[in-house]
Amino acid sequence: MKKRICMFFLVVFCFILQNTVLKALELGAVSPNLLLVITAAIGFIGGRKEGMYMGVLCGMFTDIFYGQLFGYYTLLYTLIGYANGFFHAVFYDLDIKQPMLLIAMSDLAYGLIQYFFQFLLRGKFDFGFYFTSVILPEFLYTVVLILLFYRGILVLYEKLDKLDNTGSVDEFV
Repeated sequence: MKKRICMFFLVVFCFILQNTVLKALELGAVSPNLLLVITAAIGFIGGRKEGMYMGVLCGMFTDIFYGQLFGYYTLLYTLIGYANGFFHAVFYDLDIKQPMLLIAMSDLAYGLIQYFFQFLLRGKFDFGFYFTSVILPEFLYTVVLILLFYRGILVLYEKLDKLDNTGSVDEFV
C-alpha cells in the first residue's frame, strides 16, 4: 500500500515537473513526455500489473487536465504500461540499453498513435511534417530524459518494493 501511495505522489511530482520546468525548456515547441517515461519504466521494472496501474494514473492526470475525450489517454498509457510489462521477464537492472530502447519505442508508438487518432482521422495527411516537427524531436528529447531519470526511478521502485514487502499487511492478503 505504501508503494502505491508513493507512486501516486511520484506521478503528481512528474506531472508538475513536466508541465512547469520541462515546458520552460521546450525545444521547437516540443517537450519530453515524463509521464510516458515513468509509465514505461515502471511497466518494465514491475511487470504488467504495475505498468497498468502507473498507466491508469498517468493517463487520468493527462485526461483530466488536457484530454478532449475522457479516457483516451488513460487507455493509451495503460496499454503502454501493460506492453512494457511483458519485458519484465528479461529485466536486468544494471543495463540501461534495454529500458532506453523500450521507452524510446514506447514514445515512438505513442507519437504514431497520436498522429493516427488526432490528425489522420481528421484529414490531416502531412505525416512527414508531423514526424519531423513533433514525433522525432519529442523522441530525441525523451531519450535524453531517460538517461537522466531512469536510474532514479529504478532505485525508488526497488526501495518502495522492499519497504512494501517487509512487515506489510499486504503480504498476508
